[in-house]
Amino acid sequence: MGNPFTASAVIVAVLIVAVLLPTSLRIANEYERAVVFRLGRFVATRGPGLYFLMPMIERQVTIDLRVVTADVEEQEAITKDNVPVKVDAVVWYRVVEPGRSVIEVQKVHEAVTQVALTLLRNLLGRHSLDDLLKEKDKLSDELREYIDHATEPWGIKVQMVEMKDVVIPQSMQRAMAQEAEALREKRARIIKAEAELEAATQLKEAAAVIMQSPAGLELRRMQMITEVGAEQNTTTIVMMPSEFVSMARAIGEAAKA
Repeated sequence: MGNPFTASAVIVAVLIVAVLLPTSLRIANEYERAVVFRLGRFVATRGPGLYFLMPMIERQVTIDLRVVTADVEEQEAITKDNVPVKVDAVVWYRVVEPGRSVIEVQKVHEAVTQVALTLLRNLLGRHSLDDLLKEKDKLSDELREYIDHATEPWGIKVQMVEMKDVVIPQSMQRAMAQEAEALREKRARIIKAEAELEAATQLKEAAAVIMQSPAGLELRRMQMITEVGAEQNTTTIVMMPSEFVSMARAIGEAAKA
């Protein structure tokens, strides 16, 4: 006959296991990891899938490994050329080392956002307004490197940073608009002057060719009469032979002498 105390102990043990086993089994999704602490000490990172957690001895902190979007609120700063600007940004980051993200920093999302705020203000102060407007993509990549370097000890990988809107004072906007208008007018005048110079050069070459052949000059005059007649206007044209023109020129030169 068996010992009743032994049988009772076995029954109690089975009941304890039956009660604690469901509460000890955990399931982590593919994008999750469990940072497990045993009596306050970090022991492992578990998941994804099914894993065991010792009741009353181990506890866990679940970390999401998916990309997180952090909005960096609008920051006002003075640029290198003393222009007040307001700039906001967006940071995309993800946790690559769950253990460090729990042990090294408290509230990792707020920490990343505050680092981005501070580094954004510093970046604005090191560059001019023209840099912010013309090289925004380059400065966004530079900001990403700074944030990634600062958050690396926390097990964070910054994937992308995008500087969105650059807001400047109204007076500066008017000045920039006037400058742009002046540049457009300058380009238009230069293009017009170049066109007139090219036309004058072509006319000079054409005149030189025509003067080499008097018959060609007469043909050109006849062509002009045809063009004027096709326009159906009332202009009267008096044709003079080129010999008369040459004679008149010679008489004028003799009179001056």
